[in-house]
Amino acid sequence: MRNLAPRAMVIVLGAVLAGYALASPVEDSPPESEMVAPLEIPDRPMPSIPPDDKLLEDGRDENGGAAVRVPVTSIPVVEYNPEKLPTPVRRLREQIIEAAASGDLDKLRPIFEANGEPPALSFNESDDPVETLRSLSGDAEGREILAILIEVLEAGYVHVDAGTPDEMYIWPYFARYPVDALTPPQLVELFKLVFSGDYEDMKTYGAYISYRVGIAPDGTWRFFLVGD
Repeated sequence: MRNLAPRAMVIVLGAVLAGYALASPVEDSPPESEMVAPLEIPDRPMPSIPPDDKLLEDGRDENGGAAVRVPVTSIPVVEYNPEKLPTPVRRLREQIIEAAASGDLDKLRPIFEANGEPPALSFNESDDPVETLRSLSGDAEGREILAILIEVLEAGYVHVDAGTPDEMYIWPYFARYPVDALTPPQLVELFKLVFSGDYEDMKTYGAYISYRVGIAPDGTWRFFLVGD
């Protein structure tokens, strides 16, 4: 006769476990009032950042703040090489500088006559452009204004309004460059032409307000003016 003790023990153990399972209540899910709602992240649009090819890294601001990014569209391309100028523009620039370097205002007279209509020189011009320049100079011979003319034409320049009737090459480039975007090296260039007090006035006004020269692509001298 077989020993049934092991089988009986298994049956008893199974019954005990089954009873324990029935006696242990299953944890119900918490009521809805006690459930924690999932964290909702607001759908906020990311800031729009123009691509790098549309931006230009400028220097730190005057308070030492972080570098700012200035749209390239507001920053003209500055050129220093006169060889990049159209031949008529380059030739006229050289002629003006050579005449001004002589120290004789009358050396500019043939240039004025060949220009057809005289360039704009001031808001109170006389019929004689040479005499107009003389009246603008701090000395009777007009050598100060000749020196200014040379300094302006030896600065960097910009090509503006391409493809329009107002297309020109303008010296110095500050005339079309944002004053608040000038870098320290550019400020050194600016101070070759103006005093620091003038620069403070320019920051207040928001633009370069000193002498500038404009020459059309065909070599026509458009203006030599001071102011905006």
